Amino acid sequence: MSITELSIKRPALVIVIFTVLAILGVISYKQLNYNLLPEFEAPVMSIVTVYPGAAAGEVETSVTKRIEDALSSLENLDKIQSTSQEGVSIVVIQLLQAADVDESVQDAQRKINSILAQLPDDVESPTINKFSTSDLPILQLGLSGNMKPTEFYKMVEDRIQPQLAKVQGVGQITLVGGEEREIKVNVDPEKLQAYGLSLSQVTQAIISANQDFPTGKIETTQQQYSLRVAAKFASLEQISQQVISYLPNGSRVTVGDVAEVQNGIAEQTTLNRINGRSSIGVIIQKQADANAVDVSEKVRAAIGDIEKSYASNGIKFSIANDTSVYTLASANAVTFDLMLAVIIVAGVMLVFLHSLRSSLIVMVAIPASMVSTFILMYLFGFSLNMMTLMALSLVVGILVDDSIVVLENIYRHMEMGKDKRTAALDGRNEIGFTALAITLVDVVVFLPMSIVSGLIGNILREFSLVVVFSTLMSLFVSFTITPMLASRFGKLDHFTRDTLWGRISLGFEDLFNSLQNAYTNVLNWALNHRKLVYLATFLLFIGSVALVPLGFIGSEFAAQGDRGELVVQLEMGPQTTLYQNNQITRRVEQLIESKPEVDLVLSKVGYASAALGGTGTSNHSELTVILVDKKQRAMSTEEFGQSLKGEIQQIPGVKVKAAQTGITGNANQAPVQVAVKGTELEKVREAANTVLKVIQGVPGTTDVEFSVEDPNPELQVKIDRERLAALGLSVAEVGSTLQTAYNGNDASKYREGPFEYDIVISLDKFNRTSGEDVSNLSFVNTRGQLVQLKQFADVTQELGASVLERRDRLTSITVNAQVVGRPIGTVGADIQNIMATKQLPEGVTIEYAGSLQQQSDAFGSLGLALVVAIVFVYLIMVALYDSFVYPFIVLFSLPVALIGALLALALARENLSIFSIIGMIMLMGLVAKNAILLVDFTNQLRGEGKSVRDALIEAGRERLRPILMTTLAMVFGMLPIALAAGAGAETKNGLAWVIIGGLTSSLLLTLVLVPSAYMSVEKLISKVKGRFGKKQPDTGTLTVSGDRA
Repeated sequence: MSITELSIKRPALVIVIFTVLAILGVISYKQLNYNLLPEFEAPVMSIVTVYPGAAAGEVETSVTKRIEDALSSLENLDKIQSTSQEGVSIVVIQLLQAADVDESVQDAQRKINSILAQLPDDVESPTINKFSTSDLPILQLGLSGNMKPTEFYKMVEDRIQPQLAKVQGVGQITLVGGEEREIKVNVDPEKLQAYGLSLSQVTQAIISANQDFPTGKIETTQQQYSLRVAAKFASLEQISQQVISYLPNGSRVTVGDVAEVQNGIAEQTTLNRINGRSSIGVIIQKQADANAVDVSEKVRAAIGDIEKSYASNGIKFSIANDTSVYTLASANAVTFDLMLAVIIVAGVMLVFLHSLRSSLIVMVAIPASMVSTFILMYLFGFSLNMMTLMALSLVVGILVDDSIVVLENIYRHMEMGKDKRTAALDGRNEIGFTALAITLVDVVVFLPMSIVSGLIGNILREFSLVVVFSTLMSLFVSFTITPMLASRFGKLDHFTRDTLWGRISLGFEDLFNSLQNAYTNVLNWALNHRKLVYLATFLLFIGSVALVPLGFIGSEFAAQGDRGELVVQLEMGPQTTLYQNNQITRRVEQLIESKPEVDLVLSKVGYASAALGGTGTSNHSELTVILVDKKQRAMSTEEFGQSLKGEIQQIPGVKVKAAQTGITGNANQAPVQVAVKGTELEKVREAANTVLKVIQGVPGTTDVEFSVEDPNPELQVKIDRERLAALGLSVAEVGSTLQTAYNGNDASKYREGPFEYDIVISLDKFNRTSGEDVSNLSFVNTRGQLVQLKQFADVTQELGASVLERRDRLTSITVNAQVVGRPIGTVGADIQNIMATKQLPEGVTIEYAGSLQQQSDAFGSLGLALVVAIVFVYLIMVALYDSFVYPFIVLFSLPVALIGALLALALARENLSIFSIIGMIMLMGLVAKNAILLVDFTNQLRGEGKSVRDALIEAGRERLRPILMTTLAMVFGMLPIALAAGAGAETKNGLAWVIIGGLTSSLLLTLVLVPSAYMSVEKLISKVKGRFGKKQPDTGTLTVSGDRA
């Protein structure tokens, strides 16, 4: 007994099965997390090493190169990229896609541990970080209050931050800005000299006297006591009174004699403001398995409670960025598109079937398939994100395909005079193998996308598998629910012109009969003029493909959605102080806040975002601008950014960049990145200048710049080692003292109640303003003599690199550029074409990175997936027809889809992107299904003894209705997505237009091309038979009878 026969005979069993699936599906849906993107762990890790006070060149030589050498033998290593800047080394390791990231991190840690002894003594232990989408911030907040700045920071750090950390699902919390209290010991160098002391003696006196540690225990016959030295400073006065040394006359020299001890604030490297009001930035990440939307809602609730609890302190939160808002908006937009598509598809069914009950029988496939899909999504650990929701919205038309084909055939058998149950069983059995084939075609075109490697594979895996899950469930529905419902509720309606619906239905049937007759005439003509059909199809195909190189269709990795968020990056001269930077940034803030399009401005003064986070730098600022809803403004985010940039550029001494935010909440990385690398820095600079000029000359590029900045002025202390040794000092002692004098030493803590504050020892700021102050710095040698730095060293002003870059262990400079007004891929192609004509210095090579590399990799991977999909479709056809020749008839229909797809992209002014290519892959399955219906029914009719021509014409007439129904259901189901303008719509519009255009062209051309190709193949086989004079097996003639599913 077949599954269909069982469903018809025992409908209660089917109802029970789908009720259970529905309940489990709803429960699974409730358990699914909401995320912006599928969560994945990229094969990337970074090694960050802090080397306090070291110049970029020293960092590169002493740290970066040694770490690179150690990791060069790492298994599964693909690429190494490094950045060395003042005080920090960042080495980024790109692994092969097949690598186990956790094992690679452990291996990297072992290799780094083996070279720790080779690194400078002052270097902090390197930290290794993996990259995962779950690590991206979900919330960026600003926090303000009416308290003293230092008290406010302490409250945030010790009370408010822990309260937020308790929220379920919250991971790491990072504070940005604010004034942190510290105890300052400002040493006067002249007083030190007067007493014959050195800065290191002051430091040692404070650290050795400020102790609190256990020393053992005491036991009595009755009790045990812990013994502890409790000698922490209890007041600032105690620090001042701490003895440093004794003079020959026996008098004491205290810290207060040579320094001023006072409350102060830590030297600020970053200032944070929201809408011009000083604030502390709070960046919140979620835990790996947490629901981003749920965590965001709980954090918002916690914020409300905190504001109430600290109302007397004026605590106020401002939300600068919340990814859940865009996530929910995208989800709601997709849900709306999905519901609208369902309604439109239902309308198409009603028009063709003329029966509400028949339409409902078909439409049951959509909820039944989707709800069951949620179970598999939960079991596979998927989330509700932009990709899975898009998959669900795209499959609406696919889900009804099988049910349409099965129901239409059941009704055909009912028209033969069979009763409902017999017609349901015979109709499904007759079409069963075809339904299985057309479903498997959909499945096999999506499966290759699930095994594609790289970034594109991580993004598309959940998308493709959700389509596969739902499509397989729709097949199960068409074999069970559809025939079961048809056997109970199916009815042949006989309309008269006495009612409005009857007149509409009969009018439609008259129109459809006219269409059938017209199609029959066209098909007869096509079969007689097959060469003209092939020529016309070929010319249309060549013409449509030519739209790409002719520039009518651009290319890009993915369409940039208008999120209404913009990052404005400011850069001042290299010697700009934080104070000067702040004054300029305030002017820019006032300019931005005056714009009616602006809702909120988050400013970070002294901050520059980077690929793996952000860095403090006194001459940079970054302003995140949140715009009002796009319905309330005339300009797009990109247009507003370019307009704003033009106004800011009027401020003297400011370089400005404006770019839309990426998924991290920071500025999108430059889409055009051309890395120039070689062994000699001068040759690399020469080639980089050539690349810079080329990119500047390409239309659409803006903000063209080097990744490394111009050298910064720096004071270099050049030590005479012989004089240093003669004076009884060491390089280590000199370096340590200089670091304490000008960077501060915070090795000791001051405790006040439950809180601890850094004790920072340094020279008074008034005595560290010039090179002369450095030369006059005093030391005490091993003989107790006072020695000044100028006695053994010269202080000179030099130019030193602020940032040094390396790729694959070679010196590198990257030329970055933003793109405005033209597709990124088109701009990239122009750059590559021009660079191909340029002669680079010997030993210098270029490498395209950023969006250009992502696009190249993605298009290559998807191109391979497309080829594999076509091969799989062919193999399905071989299995269906038991022939290796006849499947090529179906494959003839595939290029036809590209004609309409490319034409639709050009007319809709959409670009070729990963999503439009996904649409083309999807078309391979959709278009092949129509060809299968024609070829399979032709084979059945030939099996009944009809001639090839008669079989083709009858198959065309009989299969015109289901082909029209499935095609129009998909086309109209795609219209809401193609015309959508909600959150994230830009990424889906091109995909929908590809499907609409491809299905339209295939509908118009496949109906004549496939029969023509079928007849040509038959003619060819007849000629082969005649030439070889022997009977060939009747390949391709397939008599369909009985239940073959």
